[in-house]
Amino acid sequence: GSALLFLALYVTHQILPSTRAFLIDCQENTAASKNCVELYHSGQRISGVYTIDPDGSGAFNVYCDHTTSGGGWTVFQKRMDGSVDFNRTWNDYKHGFGNLVGEFWLGLDNINRLTQNKTKNMLRVDLGVTARQTVHAEYEWFGIGNGTANYRLYIGNMTNATVSFDSLKPHKDFMFGTWDRDPANCTLKRGGGWWYGSSSDCDVSSNLNGIYPHCRKETWANIHWDQLDQNSPEGSAPTSAEMKIRPVDSF
Repeated sequence: GSALLFLALYVTHQILPSTRAFLIDCQENTAASKNCVELYHSGQRISGVYTIDPDGSGAFNVYCDHTTSGGGWTVFQKRMDGSVDFNRTWNDYKHGFGNLVGEFWLGLDNINRLTQNKTKNMLRVDLGVTARQTVHAEYEWFGIGNGTANYRLYIGNMTNATVSFDSLKPHKDFMFGTWDRDPANCTLKRGGGWWYGSSSDCDVSSNLNGIYPHCRKETWANIHWDQLDQNSPEGSAPTSAEMKIRPVDSF
């Protein structure tokens, strides 16, 4: 009995503290990955929430998609059920909102940090046509400007797509707008926050941050992608949407 008690005290006071110190030291000296593809190559192959630091300016949490088209995608927008209100202020879109395991927007500042070298990151957009059918579009490169530039959209050509129409490229070079800060004065008509043009009728070919269409009742302020697929009417509202990026030539 006394021998077991001595062993227990030794483990408690000697081995466990040194183990804890080792673990703390290991955690403090492990640099965060820059993006989800680095995590993928390090052996993290399960989709979920991870911590990254793309530029050494401070870490933040992201959702990594390690399943779609080879994995390694950093998801920055997700819609699927209308549980999160996307008709938000400029400050909300700047810093991000929602739940990383549900519907969310990662934040314009974070997206800008992830895409500083815009020609080095490709974009994938996944859209739900029905509960069982999805379509997608990939773009050869993607990035957004900083806050001073109103997070202007920079985007390359569409590649590897199953959508019927490129509804995002027409927004190239547009500035981001929300209902309380909109250079184009279109957000009150279109809802959400998006890269809006400056035409008088606020004609847009896409708005994936629009109002979620409950009961399939569609308006011009809904989540929107022109000619979603060949069998859908022009301007159909997707049932789901995801926007995600990963570095070019990741595999």
